[in-house]
Amino acid sequence: MKPVKVAVIGSGAISYIYMNTLKNGGFSIIDLVGCADKIPERSAARAALFGVRDMTVEEILNDPEIEIVLNCTNIAAHHEVSEQILRAGKHVYSEKSMDTSFAAAKELYDLAASKNLRIGAAPDCYMGAAYQTARKLVDDGWIGEPLFANAFCYRGYNAHERDTEPANPTFGAPGTSIHYDMSGYYYNVLINMLGPVHRVSGFSRFFERIHTNPRHEKYKQPLRKLPSSSLSMGLLEFHNGTYANVTMVADGTGPEIPRVELFGTHGVLYLPDPNCFGGYCNDVMLKRIGSNTFEKIPFTHTFADTDPSIPTLSGNYEACFNSHRGVAVVDMAWAIRRNRPHRSSAELALHAVEIANAIDTSNETNQTLLLTTKPERPAPLAPGLFGRSAEMSIDTDGADA
Repeated sequence: MKPVKVAVIGSGAISYIYMNTLKNGGFSIIDLVGCADKIPERSAARAALFGVRDMTVEEILNDPEIEIVLNCTNIAAHHEVSEQILRAGKHVYSEKSMDTSFAAAKELYDLAASKNLRIGAAPDCYMGAAYQTARKLVDDGWIGEPLFANAFCYRGYNAHERDTEPANPTFGAPGTSIHYDMSGYYYNVLINMLGPVHRVSGFSRFFERIHTNPRHEKYKQPLRKLPSSSLSMGLLEFHNGTYANVTMVADGTGPEIPRVELFGTHGVLYLPDPNCFGGYCNDVMLKRIGSNTFEKIPFTHTFADTDPSIPTLSGNYEACFNSHRGVAVVDMAWAIRRNRPHRSSAELALHAVEIANAIDTSNETNQTLLLTTKPERPAPLAPGLFGRSAEMSIDTDGADA
């Protein structure tokens, strides 16, 4: 089957793992051809590292053979870049989230639909070994009827102006706080297991603090107030009747505490950091009715994290370097060729942004909000750990296996 040509716009920190997955993951459906960046030195370095073309944005948009463009720019640029990609007649997959507001994301959604193009957005960690295993346990009834979930991310930095680093004047655009940076991971893994969200109520605020790092140019001065919250709590009611609370905290202390717990009528799942794909202490733990202990469940699926002790190709630390970020791009490529829905769909991406917006709106209006979006739950991946498991686990009909 003819591979799908893919290019990357945005060659910063997160581009490494995407390009490594697409170039070196062994996916026959993907042909990574080039990358671009507004800082030419960055794209040149990435292109040399992965043996692809160093391109300009214009070259990518004007290349008729490139079908998918991966938008790895910062979130403040997501809307402009994704719109350019769509208007150039190409499918787009965006680093999280799709956009900084529901209204802006809906504009991209409508534009893609009008042009019969696909759009999707990260995170795709729900496609990893841990959360596909959890999905199978839920679907197979191991915890009975799901009742409620408890999910939170407790981090020790000041609303994305990290107190251990000098000031970064680029922070502060809408959508840059933890409420948007991290919540999508938790929404996606919950939707993967439970389906879409029906109603939302929530609380959110910016926690006012001072800079405590002597290296910071604003040491002892008040932290710059950002447009979105550094502390949020959302109460979600899913269409299947399950409740969940999702809390995002940027004002705590390190190390980070990520947690997802799912409670059912016949059992409890303790689940790993949804920022990871599973493995290396990111395990799935199950306690069933009648038992007093949690048991570690072997993964039923591939795409676990790789050994973190293996050096990166660049020799430097790279963000999320031992994960499989980008498998949703592979899934989109298969979906194009097989003419089927892609799992990290436009509807799923739009739903995640609407949930985040709804928490802020609920806080402002003292109302519980009914969501307007209702995506299909992403189709589960096929179980498999052996042979050509990469292809088998992503392509629905397994014809390439």
